Amino acid sequence: MLTLLTFHPDNLELFTTHHVDTVLKQIDSSHNIWLRCIHFRDRTGTAKIIKHFGLNPSRVNMIFNHSPVGIDEDVEDCLFDSYEILTPQIKNNEFEVARGNILLGNNFIITFEITELKALTIVANNLQKRTRDIETLGISYVFYLIFKEILNNYHTVFEHISRKLDDLEDEVLDNSGDELTYQKIATMRQSTRSGRRNFQSIKSLMAIMNHEDLQWISQPVKELFNQELVHHVDKLWQEYQALRAWMSELMEIQRDNIAGKTGERINRLTILSSIFLPITFMSGFYGMNFKYMPELEQPWAYPAVVCVMALIVIGSIFYAKKQRWL
Repeated sequence: MLTLLTFHPDNLELFTTHHVDTVLKQIDSSHNIWLRCIHFRDRTGTAKIIKHFGLNPSRVNMIFNHSPVGIDEDVEDCLFDSYEILTPQIKNNEFEVARGNILLGNNFIITFEITELKALTIVANNLQKRTRDIETLGISYVFYLIFKEILNNYHTVFEHISRKLDDLEDEVLDNSGDELTYQKIATMRQSTRSGRRNFQSIKSLMAIMNHEDLQWISQPVKELFNQELVHHVDKLWQEYQALRAWMSELMEIQRDNIAGKTGERINRLTILSSIFLPITFMSGFYGMNFKYMPELEQPWAYPAVVCVMALIVIGSIFYAKKQRWL
C-alpha cells in the first residue's frame, strides 16, 4: 500500500493507492511530502520511486539489502537510514521486530515499511494538527517525530518485559519453575537483541548530525535531536541494560535450580540403588548352584530370607529419611 501525505500551510492532504504510477502523478514538488510504502516489496516499483525523486539507482539495493544508517560516500543525494525496532506484540515469548528504511531529502521523506509500523501511523495521525510546524521547520521535522515516537514505543515494550519478568521471577525464586521457565527467559532475552542494534543506530545517526553538515536536516531540528532525544536514548539504553542484566540473573538462578533438582534426582536414584544392593547380593548368593546348602532343606528358610530382605529395605529407608536423604 502507498500512502502519500502532502503538507499544505493549513491542511494535510492524504492519498492512498496500490499503484506506483498513480501515486507519483499526485506528487507536487513544490510541497513537502511524506510517502509511506507499506508492505511494498516490488523492486521495479521501488526503482520508479527512486528515479522520480532523482536518487541514485543504488538506493534500491540498499533498501532491499537493509543497509545500515548513513550517507553513501560516493552519492550524497539523501539521508538513508534502516531501522529494526522491537514492537509491543509478542508471540511465544519472542518480540516481533518491525524493519524498514527511511530516506530523507530536501522536501520529501520516504519510508519503506516491510511490516507496518504503528509508531509511523501515530505520527501520521498527529501531523494533521501540526502542518504549520512542517512549513516552519521543514520536512526533517517529520524525521524527528518518527524517531521520537519510535523511542516512546520502547517504553511500552520495556513495561511489558518488566511485567513478564516479575511473573517469571516468582517462579524462579519459589523454585517452582522448570526447564520451560528457563527457555522463556532465554527466548525473551535473545529476541531483545535488536533493541541494542536500534539504539546504536540512533546514536550513530546523532553522531553524524553533530560532526557533519547535513543539508537535509534543518538547524532547529538538529537542536531538537540534541535537546530531547539524546537524553531519551541514554535513559532507554540504561533501562535496556538493566533489563538484560535482570534476565541474565534470572537465567543463572534458574540454571542453578535445574541443576539442584537434577542432583536431587540422582541422589534418590543412588540411595534406592544402595537400598536394593544387599537384596541383590542375597538373591545372587542363593542363586548359586551348589549341592550342599543346608538352608535349602529347611522349611522356614525361604520365609526367613524374605523377612530379612524386607527388614533390610525398611531399615535402609528409615535410615535414609532420618538422614534426610529422601
